[in-house]
Parts: sequence; structure tokens; C-alpha cells
Amino acid sequence: MPVDLDISPAVAADLFDLPRPAHDCRIVVAMSGGVDSSVVAALAARSEAEVIGVTLQLYDYGAASGRKGACCAGDDIQDARSVASRLGFAHYVHDHENAFRENVVEAFADEYLAGRTPVPCIRCNMGPKFTDLFAMAHELGADCLATGHYVRRVMGPAGAELHRAADPARDQSYFLYATTEKQLDYLRFPLGGMPKTMVRELAEAAGLRNAAKPDSQDICFVPDGDYAKIVTKVRPEGARPGEIVHAGTGEKLGEHRGVVHYTVGQRRGLEIGGQPEPLYVVEIDADAARVMVGPKRMLAVEAARVVETNRIGPLPDTQLTAKVRSLAKPVPVTLDGPLGEGEATTLRFAQPEFGVAPGQAAVVYAGDRVVGGGWIDSTVGCGA
Repeated sequence: MPVDLDISPAVAADLFDLPRPAHDCRIVVAMSGGVDSSVVAALAARSEAEVIGVTLQLYDYGAASGRKGACCAGDDIQDARSVASRLGFAHYVHDHENAFRENVVEAFADEYLAGRTPVPCIRCNMGPKFTDLFAMAHELGADCLATGHYVRRVMGPAGAELHRAADPARDQSYFLYATTEKQLDYLRFPLGGMPKTMVRELAEAAGLRNAAKPDSQDICFVPDGDYAKIVTKVRPEGARPGEIVHAGTGEKLGEHRGVVHYTVGQRRGLEIGGQPEPLYVVEIDADAARVMVGPKRMLAVEAARVVETNRIGPLPDTQLTAKVRSLAKPVPVTLDGPLGEGEATTLRFAQPEFGVAPGQAAVVYAGDRVVGGGWIDSTVGCGA
């Protein structure tokens, strides 16, 4: 595909799989202020469809962290507005701070307080981003809602399917497993078949002010990676101290400043030197404010109970794999129980899996297709 402004309207329109000729269609683009959603907006405008940009202001970034520049706040809203102005379409900003704080930030803090490891980006997609953006796009009479996510929407025998991005380094399918079939019918992901280098070239060719803007590397409301600081600010009781105990012997090995500083599988930051072998966090007892540690073999699990599950499309007869962390490699699994409609199921791993943390998402794949997933509620250790 050409990466200059001579890209044809027909090629641009094909990226959005529009139901009618583009000039008769309206596309709503979710604009975060980053380069990805800005390129989606440029492609939508080039298709000759009517384009409307929508940005959700999710929080007061300066007040939250004292640092500018993040998804859906501060300077990013100005970037989105500038792109819309340059491309010549309407842009609206909707204040969703309260919903984001309650459904994402406070839920994030509560999960850490309960000794779990949350994934707020998935909660955000399930809540403020997709639910509210869908409602707005429908109210605006749009034919589709387009985002800058790196995933592919592929039409299969039973309808629209969610597939991994063509560029494995950019794939975001793990964070979108909770997308419903109805939502997927309406969503478009025009960047799913492109490498990031091409996206930046398109941004430069279009003269977008954020063409060289760095990618966000952290959770948007935790830009410095200090999760505990955010949690204790929202929930001060998260600083309750407690014991670090060996899970095998019951011996007290040290003390900690609050369970919010730890997650299952963590090795660094335990401050309990002098042990005969490396120790990892293997369990967190939030009620007792106790962090249980042990050697790596104690992290091995053979199964995980997954709750609030979602399924996208039919469940295939082929080998299934699952990712239990966003950066983990998919591993072979079998399912004991239903997947979808909020039901609980059990993932059984073909080989022992390490560092499976309650609170994380488990996402199930059939090849490149996302079958569905859910939240890890508990695990079964090997030999349990």
C-alpha cells in the first residue's frame, strides 16, 4: 500500500469494510491523541466517507501524576483536536472522568488491595472506551467505529472474527478478548495488517503533528510504573505492613510495606537475602497482609479457574492455546467447562505454567483467532 498522500480513496475505504459506497457512509474514529488513532482518522478521511472524531477525557492527567502526555488527557486531547482540524472533520471531547475513576482506577486499586494483579487496560476497553464510544457512535448515526488497535477483524463462516495483528510485536489482541460479537460487527481496526513503521510513514506523509510521538509504555494513569503509589493514594489502607513468609517452611523471612507492592511471580524487591536459592512470590494472603514466597518450582500450576468469560465465535475442535499474561507466549490448553456468557471454566495446561497470577486475564486462541477468555480467579498447583 502506498505510504504517501496519493493513496487512493478506494484502497483507504477497503480498510474499513464499509457496507455502502464510502461517500454515503459515516465513520466515527476513537481518537486518543496518539499516532495510531490519528492515522486511522487520516485513512478514514481519505476514503471519502464522512468522519467524526471522538475523544473520551478519562482523567485529569496533571492532577493524577504531575506529568503531561498520556492517552485521553491533557496535551493528547489537543493533539487529537489538531489532527481533526488539519483533516477537516468534526471532533468532540466527552468528559468521562467519573466513570473512568470508578470503573478502572478504583477497581485497579481494589484488586491490588485484594492481593490480585489487575489489567486495567482490559477493564477500560470493556467499560468507558467501548461501551460509551459505541453508544456515541450509534447516536451519531455512524456505519462503524474505528480504532487504532493492532488487531485484525476477519470475516469467517460464522461472522466477524478477532485475529492477532500481522505484526506480532504490536499485537493487542490480549487486551480485546472481552469484545462481544455484536461489538465486533461494528468495529473496524484498519491498522491490524500494518507494521508500526508504515503507520509512522503515513502520519508523516499526512503532515500530522504527532507523527513522531512516542508510544505509551505504561498504564496511562501510572506513567512511572509505580503502581503502589497510585494504589495507596486511592486506597491508603494499602500501606498496611505485614510478614514475608516462606510458603514451604512457614518461616518468617522479613517484613513488607503493604501487599500492593507485590504480585505472584515477582522476584525483585523482596529484600530477603541470604537464602540458599532464589525466592519468588507464590501467593498473597491479603486478609492477613502476608506475602508467601518460595522457590520457582512452587510457582508451577497445572490449571486455572477463569471467571466472567467471553467467547467470540464458535469454539473450534482444533488445539487451543492460551496467554495468561500480556507478554506471555501462548501455551497449549484444554477447557473443562463452558466458555462465554459469563460462565466459569477451567484451563488445563499441557505443561506446568509458571507465574499465573489471579486478577490477570487468560485469553484463548485457535491459531491466530481469539476464541475468548476471562479473568483468572484461582490456580491449582502441580501435585495439589
